[in-house]
Amino acid sequence: MRTLKALALLLLTTMCPAKLHSARPKIAGIASWYGKREQGKRTASGERFDRHGLTCASRTYPFGTMLMVKYPAKGTSIIVRVNDRGPWVRGRIIDLSEQAAKSLGLRGLGYIEIVPLKGV
Repeated sequence: MRTLKALALLLLTTMCPAKLHSARPKIAGIASWYGKREQGKRTASGERFDRHGLTCASRTYPFGTMLMVKYPAKGTSIIVRVNDRGPWVRGRIIDLSEQAAKSLGLRGLGYIEIVPLKGV
């Protein structure tokens, strides 16, 4: 089911990207990821954390916001959903789930760009 949702989002964003980008500008900064230790624990949104999902933690975006995360160093990008608050380490702008980081090719910390999406 998750695979179908991810595929649908991918197709949607490649077919009509102009309609999905919000008026908010992209932001860039350092990303980190979290996984095994948090697996199954409640996120700030109340749902259980799934390290295999394409989710993230953000201090500023509302829960449910879809974000396109680009990793310029590898030339990769994915779409994640905000379901938690964080990161709580100074200098970082987003915490990705383990699967989201893996999909980007991010190991440890990395410089990423975030573009908020709408209509997804």
